[in-house]
Amino acid sequence: MPVHNFRQPRGRVESMTIASETLRGNLLGDPHERTVAVYLPEGYDDGADEYPLFVGLAGFTGSGLKLLGWQGFGESVPQRADRLVEQGAMGPVILAFPDCFTALGGNQYVNSAALGRWEDFLLDEMIPAIESRFRVRRDAPSRAVFGRSSGGYGALIQALLHADRWGGVACHSADINFDLCYRPDLAKAVDELARHGGDITRFIEHLRSVDKIAGSEMYALMLLAMAATYDPDPDAPFGVRLPVDPHTCQLIDERWQRWLGLDPLRMIERQECQDNLRRLPALFIDCGSKDQYGLHYGARALVRRLKDLGIDHHYEEFDDNHSGIDYRMDRSLPFLYEAVSRV
Repeated sequence: MPVHNFRQPRGRVESMTIASETLRGNLLGDPHERTVAVYLPEGYDDGADEYPLFVGLAGFTGSGLKLLGWQGFGESVPQRADRLVEQGAMGPVILAFPDCFTALGGNQYVNSAALGRWEDFLLDEMIPAIESRFRVRRDAPSRAVFGRSSGGYGALIQALLHADRWGGVACHSADINFDLCYRPDLAKAVDELARHGGDITRFIEHLRSVDKIAGSEMYALMLLAMAATYDPDPDAPFGVRLPVDPHTCQLIDERWQRWLGLDPLRMIERQECQDNLRRLPALFIDCGSKDQYGLHYGARALVRRLKDLGIDHHYEEFDDNHSGIDYRMDRSLPFLYEAVSRV
């Protein structure tokens, strides 16, 4: 079994609150004031050095704040970074962990009329706030973003759309190929809603009334969150409309096409996304070969397309599934550090 890391983080955490205009007035009624935890490495208070900035994006049902948490036979991200520095695998960085949790259980870190303009929050509000308070290098090549699952998707979106703002991106087990990872489970979400008369509001009210959300309910909630992300409807409850007929579960093509417009496997066909990926200094992608959501197939397809286009990247496929794979940061964080150290 893995050896437990008993050492406490050797740096310190500061918490900052950002009163976000980009998130104000979101349809979920979520707070627009958001916490960002910032880990300052050992030695930060003893000098005047500036550090690279690494931003960690959490997966669905998670928060950046969770990445600070103790783990049995594991490590928090600050513990992991400290160990990697001690081992000489990377140098010290400032780590930022934004709380991007939503009332629908999570976030894909894109601009949404329902969930809020999360892309804008990260780039136009969070980064300037960190730069104004902490000694981070202020040039884009000295920044990196990483995440797993939905956080990996959010990191990949930054690579596809905002490469000029980053020196490196690491994408672990991201949502890629929506036809494979979402479409087969839409019927299960419709079945779950049918238990509540097909009414999304009644379904959400039910979840808020119980002590524990069942696994099938959580997965249905996730698909509602995806709908509010990829095809929000300001006139629908919580901004949610599924891309299927509620009676037959047949796809409504116009709505599904909006989802696909944010599928990395489709986005890579856009010239602007190809141009962004080519200018990105470093891109790390990985996925477990036994991913229970089939995301390894999306990763393989995306990587094949990257190769066809001659776009530089680093891909690793490992013998594991989607769960409990934080150890993969032992590969990605040093990779990102090497990228941001080139400047």
